[in-house]
Amino acid sequence: MSAAAVASPIDNRPARLTALRDALARADLDALLVTSLANIRYVTGFSGSNALLVLTAKDCVLLTDFRYATQVEEEIGSAASVRIESTNLWTGLWAQLGTMASVERVGFESMHLLHRDFARLLEQGARWSWRPTTDVVETLRAVKDAGELALIERAVAMAETALRHTVPLLRPGISETAVAGILERHLREAGSEAFPFPSIVASGPRSALPHARAGDRQLETGDFVLIDFGAVTAGYCSDITRTFVLGRASDEQREVYDIVREANVRASGALRVGMTGMAADAVARDYIDARGFGEAFGHSLGHGIGLEVHEAPRLARVVESPLAAGTVVTIEPGIYRAGWGGVRIEDDVFLSALGPRVLTGFPRDLHELS
Repeated sequence: MSAAAVASPIDNRPARLTALRDALARADLDALLVTSLANIRYVTGFSGSNALLVLTAKDCVLLTDFRYATQVEEEIGSAASVRIESTNLWTGLWAQLGTMASVERVGFESMHLLHRDFARLLEQGARWSWRPTTDVVETLRAVKDAGELALIERAVAMAETALRHTVPLLRPGISETAVAGILERHLREAGSEAFPFPSIVASGPRSALPHARAGDRQLETGDFVLIDFGAVTAGYCSDITRTFVLGRASDEQREVYDIVREANVRASGALRVGMTGMAADAVARDYIDARGFGEAFGHSLGHGIGLEVHEAPRLARVVESPLAAGTVVTIEPGIYRAGWGGVRIEDDVFLSALGPRVLTGFPRDLHELS
């Protein structure tokens, strides 16, 4: 399947609706209210910023406002019935639920519903019995179909193109913010429709901050330069980190870098269907710990990517759930030493029944930038 064939509204929606309805039946729910915009996009293909979705065994109804009247019809086709509300989506929701026969027990997404909206359920929607749900749609989203995988691969290619154009411009005296601006310009030129998160550019001692924001610090010779960023296409994200040295690396920098790179390679290669998130995390963590830097690796190994840059599954010390075939995860071990600097190397990895396939191809060897 070509990338062009999967860039528009998702083709696998009927199967997703069937799977979601099966999940409702297992949960003994008559309907599900979907408020997460990412989940709504997954189920219907709609990418607008204001929507509610109601799903029952027979009906799938999307409510949005006038701004999206044309867009919603183009994006969702026959995936759902559309209601354009002129005043308030919640008013339209009560009216819509009132027309649905045999709907009493309605699930809501407890991770995504604002408290003010929960109050609406209890007050204005009191005639229905509301049941909290967790990760009903997210569990389905964790396993990518061929179209989703192709879009993530395209997002990876965009990100790597942008990075290849940015790295030659790194030099002493340029600020982190300027580097981020150059990178993001090249992301746009490569076709990225957005940025999945604010691009991280952290240099020198600031590279020890795992989620540093690009600041006004100017790059200096001898710095680690950590760049963590991604691209987005048709809603699907990539997430990549590479760490460079501006000038010649010291022995200490090279040692730390080599440990992180080896942890990355070991963890990426060890992924298997059925492996728990805890076991995957341990592959990298145990190696880093054995080399004497265990306390300097404080975050989890990785996370799923897709319509959101952080989604299921998680690769972390506390996650006992097994990895399924078809997941796409990040592998991002790191070592961070306050006042000295840090290294992170992050790849996007597809896990099939046959084993892992690393989607990112940008070299992992230490780049010493002259």
